Amino acid sequence: MRLVIAEKPSVAQSLAKMLGANTRKDGYLEGNGFLVSWCFGHLAGLADASVYDECYAKWRMEDLPILPCPFRFIIAPDKRKQFSVLQSLMHREDVTEVINACDAGREGELIFRSVYYLADCQKPMKRLWISSMEDDAIRKGFDNLRPGSDFDGLHKSALCRAKADWLVGINATRYFSLLYGTKLNVGRVMSPTLSLLVQRESEISAFVPEDFFTVNLDFPDFTVSSKKFPDRSEAQQLAEKCQNQNAVVSNIRHSDKEEKAPALYDLTTLQRDANRLLGYTAQQTLDYLQSLYEKKLCTYPRTDSRYLTDDMLGSVPAIVLCAAGVYGQDASNEVLSQQVCNSKKVSDHHAIIPTMAAGEQDLSTLPTAEQNILKLISRQVLMAVSGAYRYRETEITITCGEPFKTTMKMLLDAGWKKYSQKSIPQKWFSGLEVRQILTPSKVSVKEGKTQPPHHYTEDLLLSAMETAGAKDMPEDAERKGLGTPATRAGILEKLVSTGMLERRKVKKQTILVPTALGNSLIIVLPEQLQSPLLTAEWEHMLSQVQKGELEPEEFLAGIQGMLTDLVADYRPVSGADILFPSAENTVGKCPRCGRPVIERSKGYFCTGQDCKFVLWRDSRFFTLKQKTLDRKTAQLLLEKGRASLKGCVSSKTGNVYDAAVVLEDDGERAHFKLVFGNG
Repeated sequence: MRLVIAEKPSVAQSLAKMLGANTRKDGYLEGNGFLVSWCFGHLAGLADASVYDECYAKWRMEDLPILPCPFRFIIAPDKRKQFSVLQSLMHREDVTEVINACDAGREGELIFRSVYYLADCQKPMKRLWISSMEDDAIRKGFDNLRPGSDFDGLHKSALCRAKADWLVGINATRYFSLLYGTKLNVGRVMSPTLSLLVQRESEISAFVPEDFFTVNLDFPDFTVSSKKFPDRSEAQQLAEKCQNQNAVVSNIRHSDKEEKAPALYDLTTLQRDANRLLGYTAQQTLDYLQSLYEKKLCTYPRTDSRYLTDDMLGSVPAIVLCAAGVYGQDASNEVLSQQVCNSKKVSDHHAIIPTMAAGEQDLSTLPTAEQNILKLISRQVLMAVSGAYRYRETEITITCGEPFKTTMKMLLDAGWKKYSQKSIPQKWFSGLEVRQILTPSKVSVKEGKTQPPHHYTEDLLLSAMETAGAKDMPEDAERKGLGTPATRAGILEKLVSTGMLERRKVKKQTILVPTALGNSLIIVLPEQLQSPLLTAEWEHMLSQVQKGELEPEEFLAGIQGMLTDLVADYRPVSGADILFPSAENTVGKCPRCGRPVIERSKGYFCTGQDCKFVLWRDSRFFTLKQKTLDRKTAQLLLEKGRASLKGCVSSKTGNVYDAAVVLEDDGERAHFKLVFGNG
């Protein structure tokens, strides 16, 4: 018997059906010489710190850093039954070999090996490596099983990644949480990603818009504009000179340009387009894609490649016909197969494409979101095999005291853009000649402002994660940037779930904005824990481990050394009570920005770095009445906007009276007024 272990029950059922293992047992299927079982994802994971020593159950500064040697794996309590099934199957006398059919990637390798070694299995190991769940692909995969040892490097890389994340997550999270008195989740990739967001929001906050002015000359079919003027008076002077004046066509410059077809989708580019065009989060796109993969309608999702292998060249026309059927639009007469095939640019898996089964699928039976993703993938195939988008760009310069310019485009060949949602310029009027005299129908001054950087959407952030540190990496580095296509969606969701990041709807976009807690964390984190470059270097080193160019021990020693130095050398940032206010220190919410207001010796201060709200304890309003702005009064003012004041003393008569004080804030300064009776 041959034991096949898949990552999920649904995948195991597909494999079993193709293999003829149709007899259902408790936790596996059997038949035709095969036993097919599954892992439920990560059956085994790295043990929590308390497993190594019970004292680690409590977070204590004196225990840090925690550096296990060796690391231990444990079975999740709710998955022990399935592990027992796998263990007993591995040790059956009639089982001659074990086939790893978990997802063909780094995590899939770790999932299988963890169970294999925990079960103390000694049976020969084979690897099923496929990029599609179609029967044909599965059959070919089983006909060409590879030795498990071919993927030892992949397993070492996966294990190093898991251990590095454990070391940084456990030690840095405990260290900074204990130091600043609040739960602060720190991660090897999560924190540098958060740093990108904080830096972008800082740039936006610091941006000061500048006015500029242009002069426009309107003609019957087009408008030309002057250069930008920083001062309105300069633009106005030019506009006045051009009133009722003739203008001359001083230059017409033509240039033919082209934009090559985009490559096929890898996971990240698909997630970016799905966010930009459909509004899906990165995690939603991955979930829809995984479902399509398991339904045999698209190829392997977690790929970082945008090309097909050279041996797939002959099958490209059939793939294109299939994609055209799914997308509901005819394919081009000319299919440029060569431009989508390049084995040198394919790593573990080729680009994401629809399978042949997708062309036969009744799309109406799929959830709408899955239909949309499948159509997006198919459209990308049609674009990728099309010719270049070609156009003629013409720059026209018209002189009227100063040069005025405009640029026009004339379509030459739509190429791949006939499948794009972007508008294609139509042919514009002709007939202008150099030295031709024209009279503007209107002269106007147009005002504009310089614009701040864009807030990050998931589309823009995924792009930034992909390229972070890339310019400083070796040219031959396979993995550049933060995380991998397979992990980036999970990182964003973790930032949201831990309160470091929030999604905010602005007009028709959803932007990503760091919370006050996220901002504060980046302020106190040392450079090595928030540096995108350093984390990108770690990703590169993991790829070196996979290729056998770097020993796992060397990689992990660097992580452990950094954490040891951190605990020994880091000095707390001053003013941490503002950055991380304790519950006991918080008196209410700021009426301007909603962040916590905390009590300090001189008053009650908003914790927002860009907010100036404060209630001074020795406010003249209260001292004149021989009263103090105490904590209870401040709490009532922040919660209800008013508080009772008993025993006030008049500064003029010395009489004692009772009243209510009302807080009024105009966005720049807090004011108080007295109200008597029910006023």
